[in-house]
Amino acid sequence: MATPKRKTSHARKCNRRANYLNALRAPSIASCPKCGEAVQSYCACNACGYYRGRKVIKVAADKEKKEK
Repeated sequence: MATPKRKTSHARKCNRRANYLNALRAPSIASCPKCGEAVQSYCACNACGYYRGRKVIKVAADKEKKEK
């Protein structure tokens, strides 16, 4: 089995760990410009179905409006 020739410094070890610790943070949340609901960044709004100004998904609110 191979063995390391030198000790891994604290700075090198912490820099390596910093890459995956950033991924463990909570996702950023913004408000939907169409309806004002809280939405995760880069995701379509579950309340109105819009993403970047376009309708991309059908939601239950649309079905209720059509029935009335």
